[in-house]
Amino acid sequence: MKLLFLGDVMGRAGRAAVVDRLPKLRADWRLDFVVVNGENASGGMGLTGDHAKLLLGAGADVVTLGDHAFDQRDMLRFIETEPRVIRPVNFAKEAPGKGARLFEDARGRKVLVTQVLGQVFMKRAFDDPFSALDGVLRAHPLGGQAQAILVDVHCEATSEKMAMGHFCNGRASLVVGTHTHVPTADAMILSQGTGYLSDAGMCGDYDSVIGMEKAEPMRRFISGMTREKFTPARGAVTLSGVFVETDDRTGRATRIQPVRLGGHLPESTPF
Repeated sequence: MKLLFLGDVMGRAGRAAVVDRLPKLRADWRLDFVVVNGENASGGMGLTGDHAKLLLGAGADVVTLGDHAFDQRDMLRFIETEPRVIRPVNFAKEAPGKGARLFEDARGRKVLVTQVLGQVFMKRAFDDPFSALDGVLRAHPLGGQAQAILVDVHCEATSEKMAMGHFCNGRASLVVGTHTHVPTADAMILSQGTGYLSDAGMCGDYDSVIGMEKAEPMRRFISGMTREKFTPARGAVTLSGVFVETDDRTGRATRIQPVRLGGHLPESTPF
């Protein structure tokens, strides 16, 4: 199975780039399943139902969220009607939506998609991501109930993401980090066949401060003063993410390749 994961879609420019480029990528790379993190796709904070529809319509099979899952209030209702949008599994227990679901690709192969929020350096104290994810993986053994399993680890600390990768080693096809908007250079296949990348980066303008226009973040760092709201940058977008190919029988990764297309970063593609 050929899987593509795209990192945090950032604002209008990121949305437009995904909508414009993903349909051709699906065809050219013969992708079987695509997951997109969309939690910053609406004004840099959260995701609206309408913008979720755009990402799904462009070819995303699943859209994951994150700590900004419900910053756009209409997502509270939309997620109950759209099973292809996944919020973190260790979010508040009364939160709407689901944190893990089984999906099917066009050939009927089962793909489990789940997301967890980290605890280190995060603004809120979320439930333990390890125990939350352990229950999900125990219920969906890799190569059994699911031919592929993708885990989106949404957190700040690379150490916590790496620990989660090893915790899932042999139990997931891909463990990929999101949230920091900066792509890492550590794509690898772990000892028991789990593809791993500490952070997929963002689908946004890298001539920015993690996707925001530079002036206001720099002002706050330099002076400690706030003058304006953060505004998503609208320059040339780099699509950032990771491509993984898996073995249908075992669900293990056989190949992993970072993806960077367009914008300001050097290009990296699987083909």
